[in-house]
Amino acid sequence: NFCSEFLDFMEDLDDLTEKLADLESEHRQLDAEIERLLNTPPIDLLNIQRLKKKKLALKDQIQKLKSDILPDIIA
Repeated sequence: NFCSEFLDFMEDLDDLTEKLADLESEHRQLDAEIERLLNTPPIDLLNIQRLKKKKLALKDQIQKLKSDILPDIIA
C-alpha cells in the first residue's frame, strides 16, 4: 500500500543521506591528511598521490549519491 511504500522510500532516502554524510566526512579527512603530508617534511609523494586518487574516487561516489538522492527529492 501507499503508506508502506512511502515509509520504505523514506528509509532508503535516510540511508542514502547517511552514506553521503559518511563519504563527505571521509573526503574532508583525506583532504586534511593530504594537506598535513604536504606540509611535513620529508614529503611522501607516493603516499600523497595514493590519497589523492582515493579522494577523487570518493568525490565520484559522492556525486553519484547526490544524483541518486536529488531525483527522489524532486519527484
